[in-house]
Amino acid sequence: MSETGPDAAFQAHLKSGRFMIQRGRASGRYVFYPRAIEPGTGADDLEWVEASGRGTVYSTTVVRKRPPEPSYNVALIDLEEGPRMMSRVESVAAEDVQIGMQVRARIIVEDERAYVVFDPAGGAA
Repeated sequence: MSETGPDAAFQAHLKSGRFMIQRGRASGRYVFYPRAIEPGTGADDLEWVEASGRGTVYSTTVVRKRPPEPSYNVALIDLEEGPRMMSRVESVAAEDVQIGMQVRARIIVEDERAYVVFDPAGGAA
């Protein structure tokens, strides 16, 4: 069974190497997670636009695993465009991820599914 709708379009963009989010044509408001209609207005004029990939860590927590598995973080990232998304910050120890940290998006593929993760882009805000 193949996926259809906004989630399938989001996955297709990621698999082609593009981090795309939606924007209401009339309102200009950015939307994430992928949807069929714009929240608040019900408008069905959402278009796909390329995200800048820049963001700021809003919140983070460390998920500790039983050794030898490494711990990892789960973070809420405020995208430069406005929406907030859940992801993880990589390329740094899970305990070193800080609220206010500037991050940059990167696309990875695991188990045939594409995901957006983030790497530190500089110092904390």
